[in-house]
Amino acid sequence: MISTQSWADAQRLWDFQQMGHEPRPCSVAVGLGSHDLGVADTTADLYHRGMAPLIVFTGATSRTTRERMPRGEAEHYRDRAIELGVPADVIIVESEARNTGENIRFSRALLEEHHVAVSSILLVSKPYEERRAYATARHLWPEVDCVSASTPMSFAEYVDSIHDVRLVIDMLVGAQQRLTVYPQQGFMIEQRIPQAVTAAYDRLCSEGFTSRLVPEVA
Repeated sequence: MISTQSWADAQRLWDFQQMGHEPRPCSVAVGLGSHDLGVADTTADLYHRGMAPLIVFTGATSRTTRERMPRGEAEHYRDRAIELGVPADVIIVESEARNTGENIRFSRALLEEHHVAVSSILLVSKPYEERRAYATARHLWPEVDCVSASTPMSFAEYVDSIHDVRLVIDMLVGAQQRLTVYPQQGFMIEQRIPQAVTAAYDRLCSEGFTSRLVPEVA
């Protein structure tokens, strides 16, 4: 069972991870690979709404996706987007990236190879990784305008979709930790973190939601 306090703390982290950007037309949409096909669904929806004329799906496989997505996350995202009516010729696949930094760097290089002029990117990620993706893109691609997007859903709806509340809270705690650790390691920009968010994170760590934490020394 998850205590009322832990649920409230997880909700606070969820809310903070949302950037609150309003989607607007950008040069390209970049869908970040993961286990969550909802990223592909949302990217396709944004394309149909005229928010980007071109899509890059980026991602190889990981220990959580190699069985479900054996051809790579980006390839499966591409297939899903085509199923949803996105023309194949507006999708570029980047199939080597294995972390968020590589997602950004490899997508940027691929767009340069295709001679695509990019002044803004619509960065589509899982809901609880909006802020991490944004901070990484601002560090690695600072000259472009970055708009964050994810599937619109509540914390409770996301928990229901994953069917494992402890895992979701672990992932939220891991995402929050990276916002403090990764700037020190040169992976993303530093952001101001409200004291209430830090307190919620500390309480969740003390309650044992730590399976997704990373070592704090590079």
